[in-house]
Amino acid sequence: MVARPEGQHFYKMTGSGNDFVVFDSTGSAAARLENEQAIRSLAARGTGVGADGVVFLEKSGEGDVRMRYYNSDGSEAALCGNASLCSTRLAVELGLAQAGGFLLHTAAGSLRARIRDNLPEVDLEPVTDVRSDAKELGLKPGERRLGYARVGVPHVVVEIPDVESADVTGRGSELRHHRSLIDGANVNFVSRRADGEFTYRTFERGVEGETLACGTGAVATAIMLSDWGDSGGETTLWTRSSLPLTVSIRRAGASWLPSLRGEGRIVFEGWIRDID
Repeated sequence: MVARPEGQHFYKMTGSGNDFVVFDSTGSAAARLENEQAIRSLAARGTGVGADGVVFLEKSGEGDVRMRYYNSDGSEAALCGNASLCSTRLAVELGLAQAGGFLLHTAAGSLRARIRDNLPEVDLEPVTDVRSDAKELGLKPGERRLGYARVGVPHVVVEIPDVESADVTGRGSELRHHRSLIDGANVNFVSRRADGEFTYRTFERGVEGETLACGTGAVATAIMLSDWGDSGGETTLWTRSSLPLTVSIRRAGASWLPSLRGEGRIVFEGWIRDID
């Protein structure tokens, strides 16, 4: 009889199409998988579970939770908005935290998290690095405005007439690697819908391609739209998966204080077996 390999339990989650492999690593059971090679194998579509990123979640103190997030290429990111929403939902589901509110500790700071109107919501750290005119990136024909905001991770926002015609891969990659951006950036293309709300598409650094949604990208985009005078204190942004993310913003001097609310859904549970 062939011995059955030891497995590791995981959750497959999605936040508006931004999908993740999530581990409850309380007690360090999943520690052996927290390395670049394992993460790349887990995230690979076709040969692994398939995901935009991998999340390690664990209890931290009394009623709080810590989240560590890795892009699909194995690089650690300071923050992922949709992963934060998924982590909030799962932490409450597992009884690690209370639905009414707790602290979600990330590499980008400690976020206040809760379940509101049956959806996870997180208050992000104040955003202070905002440039409403990122002219050094070079505006191209068909682009109306370029802006920049660091929402835990760097983001470029490009306003165009219609996101359906956006060259997300080509122009997105070009801006992501622009020489003026020391550590690169995610790139978000946004346009106004007929109903007055907004649609956006994101080229994600670390994934190196378009994803169906990006939470911090939604926040950066909402900040730009507000600074440009196109939106107010609450902005609904429709993702490539046709699901909305809602960003609420307050100003406090030179700081932007954003909250992000949207889907955090458990798609299925499974056991990791033979990962290269």
